[in-house]
Amino acid sequence: MAETIPAAGATTEGAIQVGQPRDARVSAPASYDVADFPVPHGREEEWRFTPLERLRGLHDGTAVATGGGVKVEVSAPEGVTVETVGRDDARVGKAGKPVDRVAAQAYSSFEKASVISVPKDAVLTEPVRIAVHGQGGVAFGHQVVEVGAFAEAVVVIDHTGDATLAANVEFLIGDGAKLTVVSIQDWDDTAVHAAQHTALVGRDATFKSVVVTFGGDVVRLHPRVVYGAPGGEAELYGLYFTDEGQHQEHRLFIDHDTPHCRSNVAYKGALQGRDAHAVWIGDVLIRAEAEGTDTYELNRNLVLTDGARVDSVPNLEIETGEIVGAGHASATGRFEDEQLFYLMARGIPADEARRLVVRGFFAELIQQIGVVDLQERLLEKIDAELEASVV
Repeated sequence: MAETIPAAGATTEGAIQVGQPRDARVSAPASYDVADFPVPHGREEEWRFTPLERLRGLHDGTAVATGGGVKVEVSAPEGVTVETVGRDDARVGKAGKPVDRVAAQAYSSFEKASVISVPKDAVLTEPVRIAVHGQGGVAFGHQVVEVGAFAEAVVVIDHTGDATLAANVEFLIGDGAKLTVVSIQDWDDTAVHAAQHTALVGRDATFKSVVVTFGGDVVRLHPRVVYGAPGGEAELYGLYFTDEGQHQEHRLFIDHDTPHCRSNVAYKGALQGRDAHAVWIGDVLIRAEAEGTDTYELNRNLVLTDGARVDSVPNLEIETGEIVGAGHASATGRFEDEQLFYLMARGIPADEARRLVVRGFFAELIQQIGVVDLQERLLEKIDAELEASVV
C-alpha cells in the first residue's frame, strides 16, 4: 500500500508519495498515435481543470488545420542550421512520445517539422529567435532544437497574434551542453494554445526552461524532462499573469530515471479579474534506479483581486531512499495590505507601491532569462497588466 506523507507547510492538494503506481497520473500510456488516447470528458485526472469546451476541438479531433494558421520565422546566428524535414527524420520524436490526446493529435497532424541544430562545441553569443505569429487559423506544429555536445545556446520562442495551435517542441541536449529556452506566450486574448515541451538531457548537460505566459484565452503547456545519462541538470522556471476570463495551465513532469541527476522548479503567478483561472501541476518521479537524485519544486501565487481562482498541485513520488534531497512547496495568498502601507508610509503613491511589490514578486524569475531586451519587455508587460487592473 502506498504511503502518503503530507508536505510540511503545504497549502495545496500535494503530497510526497512513496510507491504510488505511475499510471495514476494519466489515463493512457504515452503514444505517437492519437487513436491510443480516449477523447477526454473532463473527469480524467489530467483534464479535470481544463475547460474542454474552449479548446475548439483540439482535444476531440474536430479541429482541422487551415491555411494561414501561424507564421513561423527563425533568426539564428551564424553556424546554426535551420531545416524543414518530414516526420521520417530520426530526430523527430526522439525526446519522447506525446502524453495526451492533444499532443498526439498535433504529432499526427503536422506536415513538416522545423529542426534547429547547434553544432558541437559552439558557444552562441546571440539567441536563436523563433517567432510564432498567429494569423487567425488552426495549426499543428512540431519543432526540434538539437544542441551538440559541449555547445551553449539560448533559444527564444515568442508566440504572438491569434491562433488555435497545438504543438510539440523537443529539445535534444548533447553531453556537456548547456541550453536555455525562453518560451513566451504573449498571444491576443482570443488565442488557444496547447503544447508539450519535452527535453532529453544528456550526460552532464544543463537545461534551463523559462516559460512566460500572459496572453491567450486558453493556454495549456506541458513541460517534461527526461534524462539520457547521469549528471544531467534541469531548471524549470515560469511566470504567468492571468487576467479576467483567462485560463492558463502549466503541467510539469520531471522523470528521474537516471542516477545522480538534479532538477529545480520555481513557478510564480499573479491573478486579477473575475474568472481568472491559473492551474499549476508539478509532478516529479524519482524511480528506484535514480540514486543520488537532488530535486525541489516551488509554486507561489499572488491573488490581486476577488473572483480569481488558483489550483496548485505539487506531487513528488519517491521509489528509492538513496537520494541527496527532495522536497516541494506551494502557497497562494492575497495581496498584502501591510506591504502597501509600508511603502505608502514612505511617500510612495499606492499605484507605484503596488507595481513595486508585484515586480519584486517576479524579479528572481525574470533574471533567469539572461536576455536584456526580453527582461525589459516583460517588466513593461507586467506594468501594463497592473495599469489595466480592475481594482
